[in-house]
Amino acid sequence: MKDELKYLTGFGSEFSSEDERCPNALPVGQNNPQKCPYGLYAEQLSGTAFTAPRLENKRSWLYRIRPSALHEPFVPANEATYLTHNWDEIPPNPNQMRWKPFDVPTRQDPAVDFVQGLHTVCGAGDARVRSGIAIHVYLCNASMRDKALYNADGDFLIVPQLGALQITTEFGKMRVEPNEICVIQQGMRFSITVLGPSRGYILEVFDNHFQLPNLGPIGANGLANPRDFMTPVAWFEEREAPFTIICKYQGKLFAAAQGHSPFDVVAWHGNYVPYKYDLDRFMVVNSVSFDHCDPSIFTVLTCPSNKPGTAVADFVIFPPRWSVQEHTFRPPYYHRNCMSEFMGLIKGRYEAKEEGFQAGGASLHSMMTPHGPDAACFEGASNAELRAERIADGTQAFMFESSFSLAVTKWGEHTCQRLDAEYYRCWQGLKKNFDLQAIGENLPSVN
Repeated sequence: MKDELKYLTGFGSEFSSEDERCPNALPVGQNNPQKCPYGLYAEQLSGTAFTAPRLENKRSWLYRIRPSALHEPFVPANEATYLTHNWDEIPPNPNQMRWKPFDVPTRQDPAVDFVQGLHTVCGAGDARVRSGIAIHVYLCNASMRDKALYNADGDFLIVPQLGALQITTEFGKMRVEPNEICVIQQGMRFSITVLGPSRGYILEVFDNHFQLPNLGPIGANGLANPRDFMTPVAWFEEREAPFTIICKYQGKLFAAAQGHSPFDVVAWHGNYVPYKYDLDRFMVVNSVSFDHCDPSIFTVLTCPSNKPGTAVADFVIFPPRWSVQEHTFRPPYYHRNCMSEFMGLIKGRYEAKEEGFQAGGASLHSMMTPHGPDAACFEGASNAELRAERIADGTQAFMFESSFSLAVTKWGEHTCQRLDAEYYRCWQGLKKNFDLQAIGENLPSVN
């Protein structure tokens, strides 16, 4: 598959593209002329209410061979056994959780495509009222054949960990490698081709759309730069064949048959598009004096809530960087958080837990559940010679952080059988270092 993409001129700006086989396919001067060029149909895809403020308004116009309404009725589809929005399957569990790498079907196993390989790990809220998130992993070994998926519930932020994804969308095609991410926004139809066993993570948001975080005192430059995001170039196929459209709606999957490819968009323009981003392009900012900054400085994308400064979900990474702080315990500090923290590892070894946290696995530290470096990391960092050093080379860890209190699914806690029951032991070696006599010598005298 030829990877046809272009850099965005600015995140959230207006873009346009037309397949080079059909020059001048975009109407001039209006969106919906009486007759479109080449006999195409005009169709608008809206990602926000029509009356949303201009800066927040999301929509694109698609000029396609057939309108997307041309399909048979949807019927329930038994495509993904472990995809769920049922957050009450099992009793809540506030314990620290860590999963070993999730099992991937091999080439010798029965074929499992991206849709069939969706497994929900945890989540909260209700897509029916557009409030909440879901976190899934995909575990597959086969390509989607004459099948497309669209999500009526929200946006998918996809993080490949094993195997590249070749994604065909209504807007064109893009190849997404491990250490890249892509966002397929609500309502966009797509199909995924894989070249072998594939594994990755998905953050699904119901409330809003992902955007770049505000930079505040950081200034105009830093973190993810708008110019580094890429969107597909228009590409279409005019193919008559039995095709299945899968719709994710209110947490369930439905299927509709149609007799042609849904990827028949000849041209498009708008600001509501799928996009991808290379995590190596992230411009890290960090402390150059003392103390360990909050992980918010590593936010790539955020989905804001209606409460200022509080996210429905943030996508945060911990990339290779220099560590130079003086008089500082440099790894992440011990903490309890009013946010939920789901972490995954794309590659390498995460510096705060180098042994037990593995690529392709995950961890969940729930709201107000204490966590931090394991005993070995604490001892090493407390006694290390502090000098300028590179950390996380060859590593890419990430976090889905949310203001929602997340419930783990039955598959996540029991069925997958990857939950590490011994995780809590990584803190059991933390010893008491308190020395009242040594501290007392340095206390001021009291008259």
